[in-house]
Amino acid sequence: MELTDALTAARWRTAIRSSNNGGDCVEVADNLPGRVLVRDSKDRHGGTLSFAPAAWRAFVDLTRRPPVA
Repeated sequence: MELTDALTAARWRTAIRSSNNGGDCVEVADNLPGRVLVRDSKDRHGGTLSFAPAAWRAFVDLTRRPPVA
């Protein structure tokens, strides 16, 4: 699937930890075969990052770990 087609088919959802007061807002589309798309919800026409599903899972897992001192 080409990126243009993926952007059209993407079903975006706001990340759970995004704030409603204009703070850090990330949207994720994980309904596509073989890729996960991520974008800034405040700039939806800006850049979109594309991850392999395994790479996205690894990133999310790392963000859930407590910080290393």
